[in-house]
Amino acid sequence: MAELDPLTITAIMFLSMLGLMALGAPLAWALTICGVGSAWMIYGDGGLDLLISSTFSAMDNFLLVALPMFIFMGLVLQRSGITDDLFEMIHKLMGRLPGGLGIGTVIICALIAAMAGVSGAATVSLGIIALPAMLKRGYDSKLVTGTIMAGGALGFLIPPSVLMIIYAFLSRDSVGKLFAAGLIPGLMLAGIYIAYILVRCRINPLMGPPAEEQFTAKEKFLSLRFLIAPGLLIVTVLGCIIGGVTSPSEASAIGAFGSLVIAGIQRRLSWDMLRYVMLTTTKLMGMLMWITIAAVFFSKIYVGLGAGQIVGELIEDFDLSPMWVIIAMLATYFVLGMFLDDFAIVFITVPLFVPIVRELGFDTTWFAVLFILSMQSAYLTPPFGYNLFYMRSVAPPEITIGDIYKAALPFVLLQIIGLALVVAFPEIALWLPSLLF
Repeated sequence: MAELDPLTITAIMFLSMLGLMALGAPLAWALTICGVGSAWMIYGDGGLDLLISSTFSAMDNFLLVALPMFIFMGLVLQRSGITDDLFEMIHKLMGRLPGGLGIGTVIICALIAAMAGVSGAATVSLGIIALPAMLKRGYDSKLVTGTIMAGGALGFLIPPSVLMIIYAFLSRDSVGKLFAAGLIPGLMLAGIYIAYILVRCRINPLMGPPAEEQFTAKEKFLSLRFLIAPGLLIVTVLGCIIGGVTSPSEASAIGAFGSLVIAGIQRRLSWDMLRYVMLTTTKLMGMLMWITIAAVFFSKIYVGLGAGQIVGELIEDFDLSPMWVIIAMLATYFVLGMFLDDFAIVFITVPLFVPIVRELGFDTTWFAVLFILSMQSAYLTPPFGYNLFYMRSVAPPEITIGDIYKAALPFVLLQIIGLALVVAFPEIALWLPSLLF
């Protein structure tokens, strides 16, 4: 094996990993097995020392403390009924507008994204709460399911995003800078969804009929109180990070404590809820840390082969312009997203792609936003987009998986439009970071 050229070794490593995953092996085991086998065959017994150093380098990083804290914060808020309160507020404020509940659902998804940091939280919560409510009021089932799935995916882009933290850990970029870069594209994408819903319901009002209930101005005003607690938490956490007041890890602890205070004030804090939240956080972090150790080990071996040089030579051989290289990377993300989850893709590709992006002279913060946008599309892309399955788990039996696939396609196109805008106008992602950093 040691006599093989690096390109052949690369092919063997990645095909072996994908083969193991196709057989059902967990990502952490697939990466570890391929890494250990490659290290031993390329470097001999000494290559296995890389596994020890990779474990220490993965664990000895204060940034990763933010992961369990943000996951904990999101789970506490989800279990404390924040989503129910926000949907009630939106129903009172926008229910009379054609498509108003769909527009409000996108807004709620953006708020949950800013509190939870993960995609599944908003999709499942609103699938349970908003989906039956809108179907009962005569909303088109495809419009409703598509809106909830696409809105749920905003958790990737709107900070604090767990995926952005992992990306920053692997790429050595500033988390605060990535959070700032994701904010405007995230709001832009939410605006694109809202415009789409407005246009569809304007053309065909039966797709999103106005609610029959009437609410007074006082009732509408009083419903805004549901925004106070989550709003303060979002502003505090993001303000601390983006403003440079605290590190992301410290801000995540503030957010976790704040979520407990909110649940306590609303009298929804209980031992059963805490037990569920802590167990779920521990399970998710256990999975993430095993993948992190295995991925760092795998990437160290791969980079040691001269991966950047290999890809650089391929680019020279095919005489590709820098922008076409970026487009090829995004196309790779789109294809991988049909079959792999976001954590697998970030651990596999970031150590390879980011050095190339730097070598080509592009801003890695801009590329991070492109990556996150690609992952949002991947979560909605058949056949294995995760939000499609989240929706299937909470949708009524009459909505088939085929209906869910069809509902997702218009929003995939909208996300591609958003991605194209950020590719064509990098300032969309880079303006706020340049202002703050």
